[in-house]
Amino acid sequence: MLNPNCVHFLTLLISLLSLPSPTISQSSSLTNFLHCLRYGSDPIVSQSIYIASNPAFQTILQARIKNRRFLNPETQKPVAIVVPTLIDHVQGTVICAKDNGLQIRIRSGGHDYEGLSYRSNVTFIILDMANFRSIDIDIKTETAWVQSGATLGELYYHIANKTNMHGFPSGVCPTVGIGGHFSGGGYGNLMRKYGLSVDNILDIIAVDALGNVHDRASMGEDLFWAIRGGGGASFAVVVSYKIKLVRVPNKVTVFRKGFTLEQGATDLVHKWQQIAPNINEELFIRVKLEPSFINGNQTVTATFIGFFLGRREKLLPIISKTFPELNLTQQDCHEMRWVETTLFWAGFPIGTPIETLLNRTLWTPLFFKNKSDYVKNVIPKESLNKIWKMTMAMMDRNDINKTRFDLECSPYGGKMNVIPESNTPFPHRKGNLFLIQYAFSWIDEGNNVSFNNIEKLRKLYDGMAPYVSKDPRECFLNYRDLDIGSSRSNETSFDDAKIYGRKYFKDNYTRLTKVKASVDPNDFFKYEQSIPPIN
Repeated sequence: MLNPNCVHFLTLLISLLSLPSPTISQSSSLTNFLHCLRYGSDPIVSQSIYIASNPAFQTILQARIKNRRFLNPETQKPVAIVVPTLIDHVQGTVICAKDNGLQIRIRSGGHDYEGLSYRSNVTFIILDMANFRSIDIDIKTETAWVQSGATLGELYYHIANKTNMHGFPSGVCPTVGIGGHFSGGGYGNLMRKYGLSVDNILDIIAVDALGNVHDRASMGEDLFWAIRGGGGASFAVVVSYKIKLVRVPNKVTVFRKGFTLEQGATDLVHKWQQIAPNINEELFIRVKLEPSFINGNQTVTATFIGFFLGRREKLLPIISKTFPELNLTQQDCHEMRWVETTLFWAGFPIGTPIETLLNRTLWTPLFFKNKSDYVKNVIPKESLNKIWKMTMAMMDRNDINKTRFDLECSPYGGKMNVIPESNTPFPHRKGNLFLIQYAFSWIDEGNNVSFNNIEKLRKLYDGMAPYVSKDPRECFLNYRDLDIGSSRSNETSFDDAKIYGRKYFKDNYTRLTKVKASVDPNDFFKYEQSIPPIN
């Protein structure tokens, strides 16, 4: 009688004959890849492989795709998806893919704005880290080990289950995967006090291009530096992170208050630029700028969203002294546990159960395109008025229920001014007043709709050039944007990579290429915006 694992493997091989339209070389590569996994790793790995003829393939592929622009027939699909459960499986996937000329794309949460973690123009497989989601909190040492397939929401929930006096500086979207978020820098409303996610990483477990497992000690400080903000998928498969938890009060305070142009939003935003990056580092005030229609008239609403590491009685005097125009009252301020603020910032009503953070499918995927910018000088009021006009041009009355657009402006300063640019690959530190995320989403299907909406966003982005950083015009890696440059899927051009590399990493780009040359000289870990080995 055949071993069940052998039966399963033979079934996989036979099913290759029914793949939609692979070339002979693709079929051969995939067959050899599967054979390599079966005999070169733990046999259980065969139960974690999905190919196109598998009924679950499409479900697994789409489960963590957040951008509907890439849920279409034109998007090239992987020839296989590997969802490992053991680090041996990760090693085997790397070794077998490399030996058989297959590229891999590494996916954790699937929020990658351009879908580069699950699409490509070459024959590739997805290494989906979704099953690597364990979280081990150690309050005594104020540290935690968190695997790369866990989500931010899961991390926040598990911290809160252990303590109300600790948190971690990361993003506000609970379904974002740890692996992608940390590898690009990772920021949130604690960054002015504690810096970025990568500034609080103590150790990393990763698999290199040879299939070897490393921790910080064995990988060396250069690689450890590179995969804390330099895009981990250019260098290795990150399996888990050891992070430093940060202290938070038992109760913190949040607020949300909106103003239209007619209510003085221009003056408030102008003042915010001067106040928010320089105010008490325990206070973070984001402003969200959104075109809207009120009583049939188009306007822009500026919503100020605040987070303060303390009670309202301490917050209100700070606001009254530094930003009285906000007219913040006790009724505007809500005191709660830190973990509850993560739901508030994600847009949930106050009182939402914290178990919601464990839901990996909170929102239905939308069509969207996002971009980013850094602002280094206060934008004058007359220029803000020009920006309002460009912002309102993003939609008309017919679009109001079909599209959504906003500029999310997050202040820097505080701890971000103290940490040197070269400390991690993430270089956007001192000298920045705030980061802008341009977020444009829509619900109508069709390539023409997507093309027209993306062109509108590009026009606005071009119009913002006078007010943002220059030489290079800096961008944030976590807000992936192919418009700023890319390489071909099968070859990372050094000249092409330098264009986007300088925008993401500034002077740190050169060091990243040197690290790449030392740990992956043959450029196995590559994708359309990866780091090439120095030439």
